[in-house]
Amino acid sequence: MQRIDYPEPLQRLVFQLKRLPGIGPRSAERIALWLVGSAHATPGRNGQTAGARGRDLATAITETAEAVHPCPQCGFFTTAPLCAICEDDSRAGGPLCVVEQPTDILPLERTGVFRGRYHALGGRLAPLDHVSPEDLNIDGLLDRVRAGHAAEVILALGADVEGEATAQYLAGLLREFPHVRVTRIAQGLPAGGGLEAADELTLSRALTGRVRLT
Repeated sequence: MQRIDYPEPLQRLVFQLKRLPGIGPRSAERIALWLVGSAHATPGRNGQTAGARGRDLATAITETAEAVHPCPQCGFFTTAPLCAICEDDSRAGGPLCVVEQPTDILPLERTGVFRGRYHALGGRLAPLDHVSPEDLNIDGLLDRVRAGHAAEVILALGADVEGEATAQYLAGLLREFPHVRVTRIAQGLPAGGGLEAADELTLSRALTGRVRLT
């Protein structure tokens, strides 16, 4: 007896959806079936069919893939030659904040506290995952520092073993520039967190990075 499956175009759609991060086989199948089913649905209250929404989704994906690219200077997302942050002349000469991924930039930017520029490494050192210094955008960072684009480099990297190793490696390379101050973001207890939920490393860093109140 012949095994029955979805039509081939639908199978290809499910396969492509499964390749997206965070989407498993069942989620991919549900999304694909919604897209197919919505294509033949009746119009909603605003007169737009669900099929039109599906086409809008496909158009948005295509346009984003074609228009958005990494900023060649910092790695953030842009549709222009440089991103809005690197184009902002008021940030020139300010501190340079080094992060692991371009997605780390926006959370820092949304705090409204930092007004410098950024540099995304594209990852962190992880020998077990075969990620070496050559796999990261370290040369670009050194070129920017060498060109005098920053008087301070802030290492805003993860607090785990790989993040610590990456920070120490970069600090060693940046000793070549004695005029540049190298700092690392403070680490400690999260807002709303209690001591009983913190690990020893977090408590140690919280004590070491304590600030004076009076």
